[in-house]
Amino acid sequence: MAKGIGNGFPMAAVITTPEIAKSLAKCLQHFNTFGGNPMACAIGSAVLEVIKEENLQENSQEVGTYMLLKFAKLRDEFEIVGDVRGKGLMIGIEMVQDKISCRPLPREEVNQIHEDCKHMGLLVGRGSIFSQTFRIAPSMCITKPEVDFALEVFRSALTQHMERRAK
Repeated sequence: MAKGIGNGFPMAAVITTPEIAKSLAKCLQHFNTFGGNPMACAIGSAVLEVIKEENLQENSQEVGTYMLLKFAKLRDEFEIVGDVRGKGLMIGIEMVQDKISCRPLPREEVNQIHEDCKHMGLLVGRGSIFSQTFRIAPSMCITKPEVDFALEVFRSALTQHMERRAK
């Protein structure tokens, strides 16, 4: 894992089973970019301490479940929302032309929804083979009211898209 573990400081971590870790110790040559850096270790420890003190794992579970359930309702509201999936605070919203064919929504249309979200204050990522899946991966400290805001922005962007499509 990387990125978030250093809260902006460049570092990464490998988590594995004891058996695999033992096998790495037998290697004659093993290297990593930030291995053993005392500053990175101190920062990583501080980040883990904040996660523990602020109950951010529990928040991720609670708010992540809330977010997934809220966004999943969009499948029933919009023909172009093919799937909503995820775990914890990582949610994917797959955009399709229609639920029967499940063909990806054209890139230009997904781009417009993406831009509409940005203009309304919601930054989301994109992924999948055709960049048709929106990725929502907020910070571990996100609150339910912030999820509600994101949902309303996303719903509004989808509504605007459907109105443009109908013209």
